[in-house]
Amino acid sequence: MLKISRQTLKSHWPVRQKQSHKGTYGHLLLIAGNAQYGGAGILAASAAVYAGGGLVTLATAKNNFTAVRATLAEIMLIDFTDFDQLSQSLANATGVVIGPGLGTDSTSLAVLNFTLAHIAEGVPLIIDGSAIDLVAQHDLQVSHHPTIYTPHQMEWQRLSGIKIADQSVGRNQAVVDQLNATVVLKHYHTEIYAPAAPVAQIMAGNPGMATGGSGDSLTGILLALIAQANSVNEGVRLGTFLHSYTADLIYEHEAVVLPHRLIRRLPAVLKQLTQP
Repeated sequence: MLKISRQTLKSHWPVRQKQSHKGTYGHLLLIAGNAQYGGAGILAASAAVYAGGGLVTLATAKNNFTAVRATLAEIMLIDFTDFDQLSQSLANATGVVIGPGLGTDSTSLAVLNFTLAHIAEGVPLIIDGSAIDLVAQHDLQVSHHPTIYTPHQMEWQRLSGIKIADQSVGRNQAVVDQLNATVVLKHYHTEIYAPAAPVAQIMAGNPGMATGGSGDSLTGILLALIAQANSVNEGVRLGTFLHSYTADLIYEHEAVVLPHRLIRRLPAVLKQLTQP
């Protein structure tokens, strides 16, 4: 198993180029936050912005608009049930997230199916949270490539059929190969699986991260880092490590790592990590 640490990633961090613009760092679309779980969309989109995403659009339930605008002025907003707008945003996106706080009702399923049908080939797709449950519940066949799933252990049980107690590296890898997708399996020392690649383990993280919204912030970070990295695999490793490493810095002084505080630390931590 490949151990991922600050040292192993030292030469891989993306550096902002002098001759660049917002388009250089991705046109990122997050489909997240139903009427009940709007905070998930806010956290994921905020993380994408603070982790360096160039142009970020949040597709969310319309009743979340006021809260989003009061919290995050840097992004664009669309109603995720407006399929004309969603289609246009999918056509322009260089990276897509679907699932944080999306819910599992018929509207959410329709949004997921529309996204799977209209995302451009080759655009990285991160399936998180509610969207993982929808894929599992409805046995959806996700053929899009590249796809990244970000389950915690119970979500992985539902998606893979492997009970938590039986989630060994070998069993997990076998299902990952069948899915033909990357899987970020979230737990202490998170593991990253991908077809025909060594399993990577993140040598960072702490119990202060065990709080609502932590996974939403990781999802946004992953989207932004994939957009800036040399490959999807590299971006996933960078983003997952950045999330846990930033949390460790906070945990040195605070017992609980609140996701919104972690997100606001990201620009400073990225600056530190990219120093020669």
